[in-house]
Amino acid sequence: MKKPFVIDIAQDVIEDLKKRLAATRWTDEIDNKKWETGTSKGYLQEFCTYWRQSFDWKKTEKYLNTFQHFKAEIDGLQVHFVHQKGEGEMPMPLLLTHGYPDCHIRFLKLIPLLTAADDEGFSFDVVVPDIPGYGFSDIPAEKGMNPKKIAGLFATLMEKELGYERFFAHGGDWGSSITEQIALYYPELLWGIHLTDVPFAHGMAPLNNPTHAEEKFQKKTQLWVQTEGAYASIQSTKPQSLAYGLNDSPAGLAAWVLEKFYAWSDHGGNIENAFTKDELLANLQIYWATQTINSSFRLYYEAIQAIMQATYNPLVKLNPFDRTGDKSEVPAAFALFPKDISHPPREYADRFFQVQRWTEMDHGGHFAALEQPELLAADIRQFAKELYKKA
Repeated sequence: MKKPFVIDIAQDVIEDLKKRLAATRWTDEIDNKKWETGTSKGYLQEFCTYWRQSFDWKKTEKYLNTFQHFKAEIDGLQVHFVHQKGEGEMPMPLLLTHGYPDCHIRFLKLIPLLTAADDEGFSFDVVVPDIPGYGFSDIPAEKGMNPKKIAGLFATLMEKELGYERFFAHGGDWGSSITEQIALYYPELLWGIHLTDVPFAHGMAPLNNPTHAEEKFQKKTQLWVQTEGAYASIQSTKPQSLAYGLNDSPAGLAAWVLEKFYAWSDHGGNIENAFTKDELLANLQIYWATQTINSSFRLYYEAIQAIMQATYNPLVKLNPFDRTGDKSEVPAAFALFPKDISHPPREYADRFFQVQRWTEMDHGGHFAALEQPELLAADIRQFAKELYKKA
């Protein structure tokens, strides 16, 4: 049974954070104004000074608590989620699943756009959970928290805890992997799915008779892994070593997370063209207060280790934790944003999904719900309405 939840970070946690920020020992830097070697020292120092001296967490906390927060125990874990009811008589249930390195707050700008009824009275009941090990959900104490497992938890949340017989689902990053797993294992629960990327695990297996566009995409992906993918290699092989430093140093945590928001977003060289400091800090403050940077890494470890083990054991299916490679029969839509990590051709997505809508946006990046909420909300709404009218 769901129980109301209120975000309330203790003042002593905030005071300790400020002391640590003030005591940061800064390293050197050479010619990194464009973040070529990682987070810019000048920006990070400015950012951390703002975090320590000017950021009003209590104001942010008050805003976060304007949404309806709950927790429910599922398979022994307390799962935190926002459950915001839509306007109108029959809103469509909609599950939104975030990725890394953020939490449920990825979707806060999106929620009021989707819960509002349009001129036909169409709206959504929006459910936004924190993945276990992220945000305010429990940190798993045992191995096995992979996309298939999380898909089962979220399917249970929607069907058993909230009573929705069918729902619509959207995700990006890990959210796309989890949403795909729901479509593969619980298709009877879904009206359709909407994704901003093709789950990364599909790129681990060779393609049969790839098109020219697919070959070009695969080469571009390989180059990205070599030049930008070191974070994933660390998080999927030796996450514990890195986590000690980031869990102890807020400046270190900020450097690691901000670099992803910078690299994966559409901002023309100034990260604050895409996000305000307060938006970035709301996410970081939650990571810091809940001490979830290590548990957020662990999802990489769980997934990638399973794939690597299967690669060296021909008796094990490529991805033993899921059905990656099987084609989902659930109607699917994709909204692709130009500055996202990957930009696959449609025929690549058609291999794994029943693609019924394909939208290529003019601007926006990996965190589309934060960067371009109106564009994303409109695309989700249009596809869901099309499916609803066909049913």
